[in-house]
Amino acid sequence: MIDYTKLSKEISYALRHAPWEYELELDPDGYVLIEQLLAAINEDSSYDRMITVDDLKYIIDNSEKKRHEIQGGMIRALYGHTVPVHISKDPTVPPDTLYHGTTHRALSNIMEEGLKPMKRQYVHLSADIGTAVSVGRRRDPEPVILTIDAGRAYRDGIKFYTGNDKVILADYIPGKYILVMR
Repeated sequence: MIDYTKLSKEISYALRHAPWEYELELDPDGYVLIEQLLAAINEDSSYDRMITVDDLKYIIDNSEKKRHEIQGGMIRALYGHTVPVHISKDPTVPPDTLYHGTTHRALSNIMEEGLKPMKRQYVHLSADIGTAVSVGRRRDPEPVILTIDAGRAYRDGIKFYTGNDKVILADYIPGKYILVMR
């Protein structure tokens, strides 16, 4: 049985306060693709089954305070944001070093193939270690923190984009720019 109160709180947290922890890409109106939100929530397996669109609709339909809305294939929180909802994709010069939190299970693949956006539009890189740890803990209680040589990658032609004050986006980061933080 799904704890819908817990799920509603998690969705609100993800959409209102910490989209970067869930690697969500909100549009200017605060919407995110439902499939992106479901992928992020289902990634950590904290529920007894996979969360579906029907579960999201159930939460919205049965809430006294209309906290979320769905339009088309998108969902958003209606109010209560503590972060700006706009994540632009404007090109940017990244800081020399960025970070990424990941699982031990994914590490060898990342080192071999680089960081890929997977089910998202972009690779999400953290501007600070604390954010990378928070993101990584969603999938692993003791995440691996990767250091990205973003300055060198940028000079070599890798494109970076403005996310928000905690996140820089990229299309792809080849393994040669990634080091495991020890």
